[in-house]
Order: sequence, then structure tokens, then C-alpha cells
Amino acid sequence: MSTQSIGLPDELHEYLLSVSLREPEVMQRLREETAEHPRSNMQIAPEQGQFLQFLVQLIGARRTIEVGVFTGYSALAVASVLPPTGTLVACDVSEEYTTVARRYWKEAGVADRIDLRIAPAEETLAALIDDGQDGTFDFSFIDADKEGYDTYYEQSLRLLRPGGVIALDNVFRSGRVADPDVEDESVRDIQRLNEKIHDDERVNLSMLPLADGVTLAMKR
Repeated sequence: MSTQSIGLPDELHEYLLSVSLREPEVMQRLREETAEHPRSNMQIAPEQGQFLQFLVQLIGARRTIEVGVFTGYSALAVASVLPPTGTLVACDVSEEYTTVARRYWKEAGVADRIDLRIAPAEETLAALIDDGQDGTFDFSFIDADKEGYDTYYEQSLRLLRPGGVIALDNVFRSGRVADPDVEDESVRDIQRLNEKIHDDERVNLSMLPLADGVTLAMKR
């Protein structure tokens, strides 16, 4: 987990933000409130939120998915650049964390674009598939329990249209994925998934050294 891009000296990171970040005041306040949370390390980096916005706009996304909401910063970033008729299906299991999210979504005027579903993400995504929504989404951001990443990846791949993009967060696991002898099972899960996606001919792939590592998989 990292709230800024790992591997960058602090002074270079501050410079990056000073000449790149265009963070709305409401998003800044949400990020600052979340920084006081006991699990603040689950917050994405601000430069990552802006990158998600750029990506969603670049592919012209209208229907999006988020797996893992926490206090809602990434959902706010994405929803704020969707068209008025756009939709973000947001999957989380915590009423507590998402209470903060709802407050900021409402303030930012994007609450009507976010369909928050409090349930295990695997169940929510399966329900979308069962409802015949395969191939109807443009973008999926996965940032939740690492043990579930493979399942969320496969379900998202079904739900995306050709040319749709999956973004997977924390694929570096604070750099521990480079250790072949790591014993942390959550890290091993990500190692296995990284290798799987590398060989997956269903997608085009790019892994970026942004925040804690972000993999982009575009459905062919």
C-alpha cells in the first residue's frame, strides 16, 4: 500500500504534484480526512486518482466498475469525469467506510452517478453477469482484498466490452512481489496474477510504476 508513488524521493514527488496535480478542493478535503483514518494506507495516491480520471476520459468510458471503495476517493475521481448519464457500480462490504464516501459524493454532486452496492464484490459482479450485462462496461478499477483479485479480474473481463480497460492497484505490494521467497500469501496471490496476466492473450498489458504499481489490461 502507498499513498504516493513508491521509489520517488520526497522532493521529486512534491515537484511532480506541484506541476501536475489538479485536485479539486472537495477531493483534497476527502484525502486529508482519510489521512487521519487508522487504515489510511488504503487510500490511493492523488496522482493515481488523476491518472484514473485521465484514463476514463481517454477511453470515453460511460459505464464503470470499482471493486473496493474505502472512503470513496477513487470513486469520486472517476465519477466526476463521467458524463451526466454515466454510471459507476461501486462494490464494498463496509457501511462504515462508505458513509464518508457518500458524504463527499453528495457534496461533489456525483452521488447520482454512483451505484454503491454493499455486498461481497464477487456476488455483485456475478449478479451483473447473471443479469446479462457481459460486454457492457468500459472500465473496471480493482483495489480490494488481494486474495480476490483473480476472481475480480475474470469477472471484470467478462463485463467489459472489447477495448475496455481493467486497472489493478497494488501490483507491487510495496515492492515485495520482487522477492521470490516471500511467505505472505496475499503477495503470492499478486505474484501469480501478475504472471497470469503477462501470459493472457485476451488482453493487451502495461504495468506502470505508479503509486504501489498499477496494471492496465485492455480487453482485446
